[in-house]
Amino acid sequence: MSEVTGQLLAALRPQFDTEIAVGDWLTIDQARIDAFAAATGDSQWIHVDPERARRESPYGTTVAHGFLTLALLPFLTGSNSPDYLCRHFPGMRLRVNYGLNRLRFPAPVRCGARIRARTVLKEAAVLERGVEVVYRFTVEIEGEEKPALVAEQVVRVFP
Repeated sequence: MSEVTGQLLAALRPQFDTEIAVGDWLTIDQARIDAFAAATGDSQWIHVDPERARRESPYGTTVAHGFLTLALLPFLTGSNSPDYLCRHFPGMRLRVNYGLNRLRFPAPVRCGARIRARTVLKEAAVLERGVEVVYRFTVEIEGEEKPALVAEQVVRVFP
């Protein structure tokens, strides 16, 4: 283990099972839903046809794709900002997504709803050439009891 990875792990340990960030609210509008549908080819009417969704959907409006909510995690958590790596992983030069351990979509995100992410640091472990970090993200919907998304993400950071 390098000195840098050892220092990073020592800095992360006291934060395990602690909420380390709460993101800003983001309004999910029809334009964003439509753009995601166009990018992914998922144009199911419940996402892209507001009139039909108003008439036939149990939600009374269109809803965001679950995977749109997932794809917004970098924005919702701030992990796409230029200084994120330096701020959260001192001495590290590269952060890559490794995968998800768990992913659930407990509640739909209705068009016009606002969402934000809460981040809990679950654990970290030293790898041969870096550190593996596990986060739990909960994307809450303003005014709703159930979250839109609960996911456990694994990232790897390298000095």
